[in-house]
Amino acid sequence: DDEEELEIAVDNTAFMDEFFSEIEETRQNIDKISENVEEAKKLYSIILSAPIPEQKTKDDLEQLTAEIKKMANSVRNKLKSMERNIEQDEARSSADLRIRKSQHSVLSRKFVDVMTKYNEAQVDFRERSKGRIQRQLEITGKNTTDEELEEMLESGNPSRPASGIMDSQISKQALSEIEGRHKDIVRLESSIKELHDMFVDIAMLVENQNNMDQSVGFVERAVADTKK
Repeated sequence: DDEEELEIAVDNTAFMDEFFSEIEETRQNIDKISENVEEAKKLYSIILSAPIPEQKTKDDLEQLTAEIKKMANSVRNKLKSMERNIEQDEARSSADLRIRKSQHSVLSRKFVDVMTKYNEAQVDFRERSKGRIQRQLEITGKNTTDEELEEMLESGNPSRPASGIMDSQISKQALSEIEGRHKDIVRLESSIKELHDMFVDIAMLVENQNNMDQSVGFVERAVADTKK
């Protein structure tokens, strides 16, 4: 009997060691996503401050966006897999199970926070890019309402973004900037939409009710912002 108990204890220790190593790896990945989000915010600022941003900056941003998406998917899958394992062991109420639930909950909330910041940065970049387009149009004497601008952006053709509100008076550089900003917005919207399902999933991962409400609110905001 003693031997059997010792065997279970050894198995359990090995299991928890593996669990903690998964937790640590996931934590590091979330930290890496957080670093990438800060880097993306810097690139957003560079792109917004230059009338015609360098192609390299845009390429770097695209690469970073793909990297964030890939890592976020991986973290999301890992957290879901941990959650499934915890649910399967629910019957075995133990101190270990409480530790695992608590660690999983902390990481899920950390992940939600990072992805919320990312979504907010994306939405802010979209609004400010839109503001730059509006300003360029104003310089040429074309005042546009928010609705007209949204309509123009939704036309989906970056080569002729403002067909309804432009004429030959606009300078080549202004047109070039408007088209560039329009492409940025189209690219960004596809990224926001791609991440939407993941946001819903993440919200479901968060156990704490307050955080759950917050997360669901955030998802609804993200969807509303995408549809604007």
